[in-house]
Amino acid sequence: MNQNSSQQQVNVPEARAALDNMKFEIARELGINYKPGYNGDLTSRENGYVGGYMVKRLIEQAEKQMAGK
Repeated sequence: MNQNSSQQQVNVPEARAALDNMKFEIARELGINYKPGYNGDLTSRENGYVGGYMVKRLIEQAEKQMAGK
């Protein structure tokens, strides 16, 4: 395994800050104590919820954009 395989790659580097903000906002909404840096104390389920809701929200935003709203 190389060094970069454990890090997520962002196709648009300028979007990293927005994605991080979304991650923390969604975690806060779900009542999950997500913090910058290491979050190994969270369960896979908690991390999965955050990631799943991020995908859901990004899809909703893309659908609205495609519909011209």
